[in-house]
Amino acid sequence: MRPEHTAPPEVFYGIDEAKKYSRNTRIMEIQATMSDRAIEMLCLPEDQPSFILDIGCGSGLSGECLTEQGHHWVGMDISEAMLDIAVERETDGDVQLADMGQGVHYRAGVFDGAISISAVQWLCNADKKGHSPPKRLYQFFKTLYSTLRHGARAVLQLYPETPDQMELIMYQATRAGFSGGVVIDYPNSAKAKKYYLCLFAGIQQGQAQVPAGLSDENETAQNTERMRTKDFRNAGGVKNATRKQKVIARKERHLRKGKTTNHSENTKYTGRKRRPKF
Repeated sequence: MRPEHTAPPEVFYGIDEAKKYSRNTRIMEIQATMSDRAIEMLCLPEDQPSFILDIGCGSGLSGECLTEQGHHWVGMDISEAMLDIAVERETDGDVQLADMGQGVHYRAGVFDGAISISAVQWLCNADKKGHSPPKRLYQFFKTLYSTLRHGARAVLQLYPETPDQMELIMYQATRAGFSGGVVIDYPNSAKAKKYYLCLFAGIQQGQAQVPAGLSDENETAQNTERMRTKDFRNAGGVKNATRKQKVIARKERHLRKGKTTNHSENTKYTGRKRRPKF
């Protein structure tokens, strides 16, 4: 059974499911692979960091990929339990509790791009009385369009249930002003097949080319192998670092943001594990 048929997202991703989702190595690998692919299709400038919106950010797994590539980000999610884990994991992005079906409420033109991993299909369900999937989709895309700067892209990975559902989503995106199209990676694979909406804000149809989908199965294996390296386990921090180095790097990021830390000075005790209390 698909998760969206089980319960509303804020209920389905409760405390237990949120913990399982954020600790499962396989899920983390898949999330990181899809996030890297979405970021690649944003076509961001390499010489400077960009400001990205992560829609349905969950516990910050996709946000860590943005951080790893040097970008700044803000995340929104409807699950309080998932956001609590994001805060607990001390992700670099700021996160907000919000229902994307009610709109993306940020200042106009503030974001250089937007990504979403495994979230948009939830808007196709009427979980509450008065929910209208077409209206909620249109409200989402209309407000998302306004928050993106002219020429920016939004890349949304999703799992459509039927062709009609995909057509509804694309129609509402176009109606809100977006151009672009659907990118399908590995269309002949039952397991690796992935759908992405690559949308352009302020660019007329035909002026920008939708990326081609991936078709080489070997690339999937390479991406999966990359996620098993130490670099993946240290994502969002210092690569191949000791516990102390990661703690110091995290403190430095907080200080650059103007946040306070419990102990600003580093000592020989910094990063040591505490003995368990009996």
